[in-house]
Amino acid sequence: MGQTTPMVLFSDALTLDAPKRTSDGYMAVRAKAARTGTYAYLGSEIDPDNTHGLRDAGMVNVLRDADAVFDPKSAHSFIGKPVTDNHPSVAVTAENWRDHARGVVMGAAWQEGGYLAFDLMLTDAATIQAVDNGKRELSNGYAAELQFGDFTGPGGVKCVAKQVSIKGNHVAIVDRGRAGPSCAITDSVAICDANTAAMSAFTPPEKQMKKIVLDGLQVDLSDADAVAAAITKLQNQIATDATAKVTLDAQIATLTTDKASLAAENATLKTQLADAAITPAKLRDAAKAYAAVTDKAKALGVQFAQDADADAVMKAVVDAKLGDLAKDWTADQIAVSFATLAKDAKPADPLRQALSDGAKPFADSAAVISTIRAARYA
Repeated sequence: MGQTTPMVLFSDALTLDAPKRTSDGYMAVRAKAARTGTYAYLGSEIDPDNTHGLRDAGMVNVLRDADAVFDPKSAHSFIGKPVTDNHPSVAVTAENWRDHARGVVMGAAWQEGGYLAFDLMLTDAATIQAVDNGKRELSNGYAAELQFGDFTGPGGVKCVAKQVSIKGNHVAIVDRGRAGPSCAITDSVAICDANTAAMSAFTPPEKQMKKIVLDGLQVDLSDADAVAAAITKLQNQIATDATAKVTLDAQIATLTTDKASLAAENATLKTQLADAAITPAKLRDAAKAYAAVTDKAKALGVQFAQDADADAVMKAVVDAKLGDLAKDWTADQIAVSFATLAKDAKPADPLRQALSDGAKPFADSAAVISTIRAARYA
């Protein structure tokens, strides 16, 4: 006993009697399905997953015997099924019947000689016109299970599988049927076996390829390796994006801190600039401070350069009074020492200083006044 597969859709050529017109303009034709025999299929068509080791076997034979063809349940499954203009890309169901049906299989199925026969009624004007214009070859689509094993067909032909549980789906009007032009709507009866028919392009719902888009590419959900690879790629991308986000957040935090620091530095600089701004009041204060330093230096009897600033004057005083003791002192130490040394120093009275410098008797009072004025405001 062979192994049985799930339902698979096939298409076979049909035999038709001469077409007839009804009073409503419909077209009625008689169709005969090939009954028993052997049928050639590609191994990749009947065993695409290589479950039975036939995918690369080239052409193989499949048996369809009388038990399958004339089984009442299988024969009656064609009644009421749609006639289509060309084969649809999917099995015809209630959901898509309106899109594909151009007629219907009428009446009861019966055995006529060695064939299963039934009537077709074409109800679509465009399809009937296509038939009138020469589109007359037919092919019926049906689902069947395949039972794999060692079988022998008529004439001793070895078969790798046989069809069982045939179930009609639709009958298609085509430009070129699988069995050739002898299987067509003609003015005479033609007997056509689909013994050269290959597996149909149809795929039953349970076998239909389902795809999703991952990372911009369509991925066949039946290909586990492709799905796993696509999901892994997406997971890696998500992880990479998460790492990049953490890095970006850290950079944003750093920039935010830097911005705050720059704002603080800017505020400090503004304050320093405001403090360093030269104003008349500051100039007066600086002049007074400088005069105080130089006056004390003079009071202490220390000579200094005329262009020396306050710090240089204070250093000259400390050096003069302390010598090498203060040679390595800082400006702050010198300032403190100067303040100590000059604490009690008082500027000499200009008049007394002028007189103590050894002024000689003056020739007249004008000269005395001039000398005193010069000493006072020097």
